Amino acid sequence: MRTAICSGSFDPITLGHLDVIRRAAGCFDQIWVCVSPNAEKRNQMFTPEQKLRLVRAAIQELPNVEAELWPGLLADYARSHGACAIVRGVRSVTDFDAEYQMALINRGICPGLETMLLPASAPYQHFSSSMAREMIRYRQPLGNYLPEPIIPLVEEWIEKEGGPNHG
Repeated sequence: MRTAICSGSFDPITLGHLDVIRRAAGCFDQIWVCVSPNAEKRNQMFTPEQKLRLVRAAIQELPNVEAELWPGLLADYARSHGACAIVRGVRSVTDFDAEYQMALINRGICPGLETMLLPASAPYQHFSSSMAREMIRYRQPLGNYLPEPIIPLVEEWIEKEGGPNHG
């Protein structure tokens, strides 16, 4: 069985993320979505547990895709799941440069682990989680940015006092 990892902080998962996951699911027998709590990123909107719940809601119709939280190194996660590849989406040259460096590091930690970079599909080239967070903060319609199954969860959390990362 050929297994790959799609990873990210997913704060929140966007239609662009889901597009990459779907495309990867068509290329591999099993995809593990690794939700990484990234302490380096500022202004996170959702807790790690909320991010995982959103990802699981977004991927529920993909039979060969599962999601988990992982606080450690991605190469260790890939090794623990017997993965042969990490699949990452890239929107720009800047993304490519950063992902290329990470691919070298991951391969150094786990020899034989490949990184496959999927160019963003045209409708999602401008998507980012930070842009989605702005749309959420300013109570904009979310259907053009977020997977449909997660919108009720996000709206429920933002209605609670204190915002989504307190609910």
